[in-house]
Amino acid sequence: MNRVSSFIRPLVPRDPHEEHRVATPLELLTDLCFVVAVAQAATGLHHAISDGHWASGVGHFAMAFFAIWWTWLNFTWFASAYDNDDGIARLLTIFQILGSLVLAAGIVRFFDNDALLIIVGYVIMRIALVIQWIRVSRNDLERTITARRYALGIVLVQLGWIGFYFVPSVLFVPTFLFLVLCEFAVPVISEKTGMTPWHPHHIAERYSLFFIIVLGETILSTTVAIQDAVAGEHPAAKVAYVVIGGVLIVFSLWWLYFQRNAGDALGGDDASPFVWGFGHYFIFAAAAAIGAGLAARVDYWTGHGGGSALVTGVAVTIPVAVILAALWFIHIRLHDSSTRTLAPFAIAVVVVLGGTFTAVPELVAGLACAALLAVELVLTEGAKVDA
Repeated sequence: MNRVSSFIRPLVPRDPHEEHRVATPLELLTDLCFVVAVAQAATGLHHAISDGHWASGVGHFAMAFFAIWWTWLNFTWFASAYDNDDGIARLLTIFQILGSLVLAAGIVRFFDNDALLIIVGYVIMRIALVIQWIRVSRNDLERTITARRYALGIVLVQLGWIGFYFVPSVLFVPTFLFLVLCEFAVPVISEKTGMTPWHPHHIAERYSLFFIIVLGETILSTTVAIQDAVAGEHPAAKVAYVVIGGVLIVFSLWWLYFQRNAGDALGGDDASPFVWGFGHYFIFAAAAAIGAGLAARVDYWTGHGGGSALVTGVAVTIPVAVILAALWFIHIRLHDSSTRTLAPFAIAVVVVLGGTFTAVPELVAGLACAALLAVELVLTEGAKVDA
């Protein structure tokens, strides 16, 4: 009897005020598998930029990363509210992981305009989530309607994604954007009948862990640059620009993100879970794109790619500018929305974008991020003294 009860337990809501709530080992395993898909998307963007196909590469990257991020987001918020860690939940999570691996395997083909495998992987992951919501509808009677809306909404949108495969190329982008809006509408409509009891500090931790994973792509690109520099086959001084700029960008962004407690802000009255949760797409996607941009800059300096100085420079500066703007709006603004935080971030964005037209845009971006971090450290210390 105990074995049965440990394998199948009621999927009841978790306490949103539970103390010491942290990520589970299964959640960490899931993140580890998602990083494979992130790496494939960043690699595809890197090759597209270096091969001179940056426009189509950016579009494919944005779409592929949305599929990765959206399934991760849905899994994360669901687990925050309903993770009972029984055998069924574990099996369904493993099923989602399988879908993420299929999706990752299909990203290379997706950059060649073949979306079949990426859609199959996406549907596999969503099937597992639908089953979980059906379980919730039977066990959390207070939120039965919410759970049913989630299950029905996901199924309907998935039918749309299957149909997406047969859409003519001229309708490719508008159809994708329409389906993205439908995806956003599912949680917004479902939660109107009763908010699910997500845990703010658990959600903040899950997002911070994923942010670290995505930053790992940029670290990998910097590592490749270091390898090229020490090999002696190319001008070490020029490759060093990527090394120094990449290190400054990565560690400055990491420090800026973790300088303020996201859990406290997310649990406050001024925070919108939809804006905070959905808005992180720009933070995560930009972080992954920075890695691809730095790799393209290495190709530029070493003569291995066909990307121009301007294109490869933009591939670094625009993602850095996007992540700084999104970081202030999504995160920093909830702690301090005054001009004393807005102005430094706005100036940094302008400097980074202006660096596009210099000989070393990656270095300018890194120095701008480091300077912004220094200002942010002074501001947070000053806030502590005032308090």
